[in-house]
Amino acid sequence: MTTNDIEQPLAKISDISASLGLLSRLPIPVNFAEAKARGAGAAWAFPIAGMMIAFVVALGAWALLHFGVPAQVAAAIALGVQIVITGAMHEDGLADAADGLWGGWEKERRLEIMKDSRIGAYGVLALGLSLLIRWSALSAIFSTNAVFAPLLAVAAVSRLPMLALMATLPNARGTGLSASVGQPSKDTLALGSVVTLVAAVVFAGWSFVPLFLFCAVATFACARIALAKIGGQTGDILGATQQVVEMTALVTLASWAV
Repeated sequence: MTTNDIEQPLAKISDISASLGLLSRLPIPVNFAEAKARGAGAAWAFPIAGMMIAFVVALGAWALLHFGVPAQVAAAIALGVQIVITGAMHEDGLADAADGLWGGWEKERRLEIMKDSRIGAYGVLALGLSLLIRWSALSAIFSTNAVFAPLLAVAAVSRLPMLALMATLPNARGTGLSASVGQPSKDTLALGSVVTLVAAVVFAGWSFVPLFLFCAVATFACARIALAKIGGQTGDILGATQQVVEMTALVTLASWAV
C-alpha cells in the first residue's frame, strides 16, 4: 500500500506550515514528504497562510503609522514587504496570465506565452494597475488608522479563490505546480470557505457582506475567462485570480471606510 492509498484526514495542523511554505518565502520548516502526501488536501489552509503573511505586513505598517509615516508611504512600503515575503508569486502569475490570455489566439499559444518567463505589454500593464489600485486602496484604509483587521480579512478572502478554482476547474496544462498538487475535494473547499467566512466576519464585521459578494463576482469572472480561453486553470491563473480578488477586496473595504 502506498502513502496515497492511505485515507487522509480532512485537516492537519501541518497543512498550515505546508501552505505557508508554498505561498511565501518565509523560513518555515516543512515536512516535504508529508506535504506531498497531503497534496491538495492541505489547500484549506491557504487563507490561514495568507493571514499569517498579512500579520507580518500589518505589524510593519502599524509601526510606520505609529511613528508618523504618512499613510501613502506606509501603504507603498507595506506592498513592498508583502511582495518580498511572497516572492512576487501572485504578481508573477498575474503578469503571465495577462500576457497569455490576451496575447494569443489559440489555447496552445496562450499556454506557451504564459510559460515564457519574459514579460509583455499586457503583463506590464496588469502589474502597474495592480500596484496602483492596491496602493490607492491601502492608502485610504491606512488613513483611517485601520491596519490589522482589513489586511487580515483581505488576505483570507483573496486566498480562497485559488482553492475554489483548483477544486472546480480542470487543469489546463496537465503539468506544473498546480497540476502536481492535485485537485482539492469538495470537503477541503468547504473547510477553507468556513475558515475564510469566520475570518471575514471577525475582521471585517458587517462589511463581510459586500466583501464576499464582490469578491465572489471577481472570482467567477476570472474562472469564466480562464475556462473560455484555456479550458481551465494553471498556477498562473491562480496567482492572477488572487491578485484580482485582492484588489477587489481592498477597494471594497476602502469604499466602506473600514
